[in-house]
Amino acid sequence: MSVLPLLPTSLVGSYAQPDWLIDRDRLRDTFPPRIRAKELWRVAPELLAEAQDDATLLAIGAQRDAGLDILTDGEIRRESYSNHFATALEGVDLDNPGMALSRSGTPNPVPRITGPIRRPHPIQLADLRYLKAHSDRPVKITVPGPFTMTKQAQNDHYPDPAAAAMGYAAVVNAEVKDLFSAGADIVQLDEPGLQGWPDEARQYGLAALNAALDGVTGTTAVHLCFGYAALVPGRPDGYSFLPELAGCPADQISIETAQSGLDLGVLADLSEKTVILGVIDLSTDEVESVEVVAGRVRRAFDHLPPEQLVIAPDCGMKYLPMAAAAGKMRAMVGAAHLLRAELGD
Repeated sequence: MSVLPLLPTSLVGSYAQPDWLIDRDRLRDTFPPRIRAKELWRVAPELLAEAQDDATLLAIGAQRDAGLDILTDGEIRRESYSNHFATALEGVDLDNPGMALSRSGTPNPVPRITGPIRRPHPIQLADLRYLKAHSDRPVKITVPGPFTMTKQAQNDHYPDPAAAAMGYAAVVNAEVKDLFSAGADIVQLDEPGLQGWPDEARQYGLAALNAALDGVTGTTAVHLCFGYAALVPGRPDGYSFLPELAGCPADQISIETAQSGLDLGVLADLSEKTVILGVIDLSTDEVESVEVVAGRVRRAFDHLPPEQLVIAPDCGMKYLPMAAAAGKMRAMVGAAHLLRAELGD
């Protein structure tokens, strides 16, 4: 990976999908799908792949135009952050789905595990290659984490959830290694489930995460959040699972601090990690000023040196209007330039 500037800027993963591609009203009114939700796409099936490519180019271009230092594919081809990967695996029955409770206790249709979890082929290599072919900057791609996928499935095969999580960990491990072999600069595992079910996360989730990253060479990140702000408006006072990640193999930990006003004393627990600092509030379409964003970043300087911080939104931008998403990215980049000048970099 090329040398990044001080306080590099990046999305957490997703960018806003255009209205001509996906039914955004229906998307907002639907709990993030765990099984396939093809009815969300506005484009005919035979034209969908081409349309998703075109929309991905828009997302890459929007990030580049805003000045982000690290680019993603915006997760444009995904109905949700996790189902794109989870529903491509063998060992799950999608035609006869099961049921699982969300972190808020809502029952949702989910993949039903009926056999050993296997990856029939690399799932996101084509997405990565498309991103790299249209990027002149370091790139990041995201994969759902094993614990979160376990919580988003009905286990009718493995003897217990811990065994299921290890089944998912093995396929995630293989995918991450393939992504690095194909030239990914950063691979991020999305693990909101660790925050949502902290007791089970301690019992077997951390072990599954460690297994998913075992033997991986390359810069890795783990993202924790409180849920999409558009769907989960409230925020707790702090993370229920964060210090536990201090010893995990991931190089970077992604947390949200803007909407929650999180007490950044928690960063002391992550003193050996780079922290992807969420400083963009996704509960509102209002675009923050450069100074507001810079102030949110400055709060972290008492706990971590700037060299260990990446500036990012709280979570994915999937539910924002495209104009608001673009404006918020520009505010991030402006804040980075302001802070670099203040720090003499």
